[in-house]
Formats: sequence, C-alpha cells, structure tokens
Amino acid sequence: MVMLMNTKESVSRRAALKGLGAAGAAVAAFGHHPSRAADVAQQNPRPMPASSDVRKLISERVRQAPLIDTHEHLIEEKERLQGASSPRVPCDDWALLFSHYLNSDLLTAGMPKADMDRFLSPKVDPLSKWKLIAPYWPAVRNTGYAQAVRISIQELYGVEELTEESIARVQAGYEQTRRAGFYKRILQDRANIESCQVNCLTGEPFKQSDMPTLLMQDLSIVGMFAGPSFKQYAPPTGIEVKTLADWHRVINWWFDRYAKYAVAVKSQHAYSRDIDYARVPAEKAEPVFKKTLQKDPVTAEERKLQEDHLFWQAVDQATAHSLPVKLHTGYYAGQNSMPLSRLRLNAGSAAELCRVSPDTKFVFMHICYPFYEELLAVTKQWTNAHVDMCWSWIINPLAAKDYLKKHIVTAPINKLLPFGGDYIPVEPVLGHAVMARRGIAQALSELVEEGWLKLADALDLVDPILHHNARQIFRLAQKTETLRQADWIK
Repeated sequence: MVMLMNTKESVSRRAALKGLGAAGAAVAAFGHHPSRAADVAQQNPRPMPASSDVRKLISERVRQAPLIDTHEHLIEEKERLQGASSPRVPCDDWALLFSHYLNSDLLTAGMPKADMDRFLSPKVDPLSKWKLIAPYWPAVRNTGYAQAVRISIQELYGVEELTEESIARVQAGYEQTRRAGFYKRILQDRANIESCQVNCLTGEPFKQSDMPTLLMQDLSIVGMFAGPSFKQYAPPTGIEVKTLADWHRVINWWFDRYAKYAVAVKSQHAYSRDIDYARVPAEKAEPVFKKTLQKDPVTAEERKLQEDHLFWQAVDQATAHSLPVKLHTGYYAGQNSMPLSRLRLNAGSAAELCRVSPDTKFVFMHICYPFYEELLAVTKQWTNAHVDMCWSWIINPLAAKDYLKKHIVTAPINKLLPFGGDYIPVEPVLGHAVMARRGIAQALSELVEEGWLKLADALDLVDPILHHNARQIFRLAQKTETLRQADWIK
C-alpha cells in the first residue's frame, strides 16, 4: 500500500531507518521502486538490518503512534467515582479489574460461583479476597484475559506479581489511581489512546457523555428491533406506539436526535441468533407487531420476521445518516452458554448483509473468532465490509496476530480496525492496549522477516492501522467538532 505521509511522518520514517546501511537507505528512498532500491544496494553492498533491528524499529513506531479504540463499554467516570453503586460496579476495590472477562476464565477453571460472588462483593475486605482466587490463579494467569489485568496492575500500581503479600500494594494502588481525572490519565496519558467509542450498557440507547470527545458514543439499535424495547426507546420521544408505523417514527426520532453525535450504531443481537436478517415488508411484519403490542404469544418464525423487518428499518436509517453499522460476530462473553454451530454461520450471513445493502458500511466485530478465515474472505470480497479486531487480543492474542498478518496480505488495509478494549472498568483497557500494540508490532515484523513486506512498507502501515482508518471510517474529525458543541455540554 502506498501512503502519502505528512512532513512529520516522513521525518519519523527517516529517523526510524537511520543507521541501517545502504540496504536500509535503499528501502527508505525507493521502498516502492524495487529496481532502484536494488541498484543502490548493489552499489553499496552492506547487510540488511538484523531481525532484532527490524523488530526494534517497528515496535518503536507502533509504540509512538496514537491508537483509536473503536469499542468499549465504559461507564462514565463520575459513576465510577461513586463507588459500588450499580451492577456494572459490583465492588470498589482491586477485584473490580477481574469482574469483566477474567471472572469467566476463573469460573471456567472451576471457581465456585458462590466464591466469585464473595470475591466481587463490596462487603468483603479487599485484603482477604486473594484467598478466594488463589487456588485457580495458576490455571488462568497466562490467558489473554489475565494478561491484560496483570499488565494493567504492573503499569498502574507497580506490582509485578499477584500474591497474598502484594495485594495490599495492589489495593493501595487502586485507591490512589481511582481519583478524578483517572480516565484521561489511563486512556490518553498512559495508553496513548486518542479516543474511545463506547457502547453504553446502562439501558440508554445513546449516552450523553460528560467527556464526549474522549468517550465517543455508539447509538444502540438492538432494542429497536429485538423485543422491541418499548420502555427504553418510546418514552423519550413522546410518541404513543399503537402501530408498526408509530414504532418506525420512534426509530426515526432517535436518529434525528442523535445521529449527528453518534460515531456508529451497534447491535450485539448475535448473542441471541444468527445475523441473517432478511428484508421483510411492513405488511408482513404488521400482524406480528400487533401481537407483540398486545403481549400475545408469537412463534419463533414470527419473531424472526418482525426482527428482520425492524433491523432493516434501523439499518436503513443508519445508512441514510452515514453511520457505520457495528455487528457482533463470533465468540460469546461469559461461560457455558455458546452455541458454536450457530457462530459458524455469522460470516456467511455477513456476506449476505453486504450484498443486500451495498450502501451500508458494515463493521463486523471481534474477527468472528474462531472463524476468522471466513470473515477475512468477506472483507476481501465486499466493498462495504470492515473488520474490527476489538476484544480479539485478549480472547486469543496469537489468533489475533495471525488474523492481522493474513489481512495485511489479503484484504485492503483501509478496511481494518485493530483495537477495542471492550471493557466496563477502565483500568484493563491499558493492559489490553499494550497487548494489541505488541501483537501489531510482531505481525508487521514477522511479515518483514518472512519476506512478505519490505521494512519501509511495514512502517508505512503503522499509522493507517492504528488510527488513520478509524478516523476515515467513522469521520472522527467531523464528529469531534460536532461533539464539542453538543447541546448537553454545559
């Protein structure tokens, strides 16, 4: 891929390649003109940079580049500062870092649910909680979920290993860190994250954030078509829902009110069914919707018919407002609940969505793990298909690196989004970002070492992957300017 770089990027690239000898200079000067590069190298024969030099150069470039985080479930900082006041913040101590994802690994390893409930309870002394997880910690400490938490604890609290003796320092670090302004300190100052995109899980279709340019928001559409969620979506509009047409007006109201502020729309409905949404006309959906309003029973076939119709009502609105459509694919959070045979269908259904609605910009999340080869094929084939690697670096960091390497040499790079922490608590986002940067640098370095990329080309890919793609796909410059003038900001 040929990238036009600004002056700052050009200087950075030259500095990165400085000292590599004639071969490196040839790459720097003529990286996109192989014959000219070869001529220079032959005139000044010196060895190509060692593998360790390649990795150092790429790692440093990846470390310095701002990262855009395209998927989180972060609650507002002010809510975190209120302590254990909601189901999303079950406790206000170091155990909170284990409450999202890592708790699933611990339960899968055999930790009794009663012990997990005590571990996450605000009524249990934080310093005594280590004994609850200690028997299971050796089994999970090297999983991606655990590594993100361990890195965060090291980076934020200066504690290298979790032991009974170190928990007091971990708790002290937690208390010292969780103070006003800690979201910015963790996300921007420590993780070098330019902005996050948040899918609010507190029941609000769109969260009017106090930090709108840091915690940029998705508009949740799942309740527009699954259920649908009358109590969440209808009251703010003032529309009394008596017919399907009324519900269409409710959907349209949310887009008219919030599309200019939202960076995308989001649905995690794949936790309930495949994403095989057919275009169903209103006249076929109307009788089912009437039953739903009257709380009469509907069959599974009728429910799908209604969901399919309303899904496209929301997606067509997103398309009309130039909002990308983010859809969950692949692996499920939690434990003991994932129908793997259904997940295998996601990539094929994604291709059909792209075919049916070519003007919609689809973003398929989580690389459809473990079926990422199929999703890569969708991205290569369909212009309107994009892949978001959010969550994947902690589900399986080696698979995520494998996907990235294959995407780079298979599909257009401008269709890739490399990172989303996907967390409710903010602290593990730092560890996840460290893992993602490591994986990105390793993927690029291996492609150079294996002869699939030139060093100059690998360096040229860093900025598009880490931030440029997200800025373009979600029109972040325009959204940022609009959010600075949001009518709820005082």
